[in-house]
Amino acid sequence: MATRSRIGIELSDGSILSAYHHWDGYPEWLGRILKTHYNTKEQVSELIDGGDMSTCWDENHQPEYYSARGENCPPRLDKDHGTYLTEDAEEYAYLFTTDGEWICHDTCQWRETYLESQEIPSGALMA
Repeated sequence: MATRSRIGIELSDGSILSAYHHWDGYPEWLGRILKTHYNTKEQVSELIDGGDMSTCWDENHQPEYYSARGENCPPRLDKDHGTYLTEDAEEYAYLFTTDGEWICHDTCQWRETYLESQEIPSGALMA
């Protein structure tokens, strides 16, 4: 079963460019991967530019984009944080801020922690 999430980057005008991420979107896995391996604006931008993906970190430490299987799923642009957090029904939303920090929100509408900030654990998950 998937833990669906969205990975976004905050742009200078406050809009959010993002891509869907299908597998293992919980903070203890995806959050740690993002903080450890995608920690610059350039790395995050490149990841999101590939569009929607099954995972950002396969056994070869590479993203698995839907475009590789012939699907056209480009990044999504939202006008602001509110739209980004509530537009779809993923379970977590990650945002790389203009300050260069990762934040995570619970976007699962049926949980008591809906829209609350979630802690991203520290430390590398894998080398």
